[in-house]
Amino acid sequence: MRWVAVCWTMLCAVAVVSDAHAAKGVGVDIPYHSTVLENGLTVIVHEDHKAPIVAVNVWYHVGSKDERPGRTGFAHLFEHLMFNGSEHFNDDWFKAMERVGATGMNGTTGQDRTNYFQEVPRDALAFALWMESDRMGHLLGALTQERLDEQRGVVLNEKRQGDNQPYRIAWRLITQNTWPAGHPYSWEVIGSEEDLKAATLEDTHAWFKEFYGPANAVLVIAGDVDTHEAVELARRAFGDIPPGPPVQRHKAYVAKRSGTQRMTAQDRVPQARLHKVWNIPPYGTTEGNLLSVAAGVLAEGKTSRLYRRLVHDEQLATDVNAWASLNEIAGQFMIIATVRSGVPVDAVEQAIDEEVARLLKEGPEEDELQRVKAGFEADFVRGCERVGGFGGKSDVLARNAVLTGDPAYYKTVLRETLDATPTAVRDTARAWLSDGAFVLTVEPFP
Repeated sequence: MRWVAVCWTMLCAVAVVSDAHAAKGVGVDIPYHSTVLENGLTVIVHEDHKAPIVAVNVWYHVGSKDERPGRTGFAHLFEHLMFNGSEHFNDDWFKAMERVGATGMNGTTGQDRTNYFQEVPRDALAFALWMESDRMGHLLGALTQERLDEQRGVVLNEKRQGDNQPYRIAWRLITQNTWPAGHPYSWEVIGSEEDLKAATLEDTHAWFKEFYGPANAVLVIAGDVDTHEAVELARRAFGDIPPGPPVQRHKAYVAKRSGTQRMTAQDRVPQARLHKVWNIPPYGTTEGNLLSVAAGVLAEGKTSRLYRRLVHDEQLATDVNAWASLNEIAGQFMIIATVRSGVPVDAVEQAIDEEVARLLKEGPEEDELQRVKAGFEADFVRGCERVGGFGGKSDVLARNAVLTGDPAYYKTVLRETLDATPTAVRDTARAWLSDGAFVLTVEPFP
């Protein structure tokens, strides 16, 4: 299918971007209009008139990497605080949104961003934007010591419950041992119990003032809307909020490792689990996209190399997964296998190492590449059938706008994935997976 370049007329905006790129072989496009308001808020509008629903997705360019040692957990704590009332609507967010028919309401926190999203009936768009603007511009008047203590308790309980989940120890140890001391990814998103307990009301107010201004946010409105009308509604709701201070961005910091580091931990788990982790380039790089393809060759689907050998043929493991986790300043390539009871962990690791070595030496076969490409394309197209939710069109546009500055960067990901050659995948895997593995075994208590 031929891609259509979409050009929107600029109306009362500081900046407008037209999406006119193409992704080879992918039968879906997300045309959009991007406007930067006078206070720095990026407003992206995508029209989709299939149903009278509108997705409202706000991404703040702040995550756990913007914290510092001794002050961790603030990004995730604010994800909770943002749902508990603002100056002009000092009540429960969810109840108010449910009354106007909203669905899919949620917020998530990552290393690089915090986002808040919902889908509303078309007629409730103005209300949803007003609610989002009030917590962006007027949260602190409702952020009391009592509310902070309440939500701090909720987060600490969430952390304790998470820490007690089987294999949870692995993620803490990977985070602590694969990054250099002080690296922005070297602490967990949820933060430490000590830091959360030490956070004062003044600390939380200062965090909000530093990171929650409109100039540090992207608003995506996607669905049954008129572009000009949506921009004007956003201007009305958000336009009087001060931009907030400039935010200093972290530069890429891959921290490529050398040698092999090994660690064994015990947990309340039924089977041993093996983790192999390499530090790799971040989102927004060709290397990251090609390493995602390499992960698919190794472990995507029951005909993949690792699944077929470890789970089906030799029955060394009960499951195996591989993926490239690509974040803003660095990424990680992970292979995780759950060892079948009675099988030595060394046998599983040897089989994984042999398959990785074979990939580095020979590269993938063409039919393997086609399988991975077809699956990637199908997953993307399936996600873009929705305007909201994880992987929906509003999510795609917001993620790429925040992490790369280009809402249409997803097209580069698609193009580089679908154009990947055996040689390119092999050479990139060689460059990043030949050395520097962190190997963690989590085994049951004796």
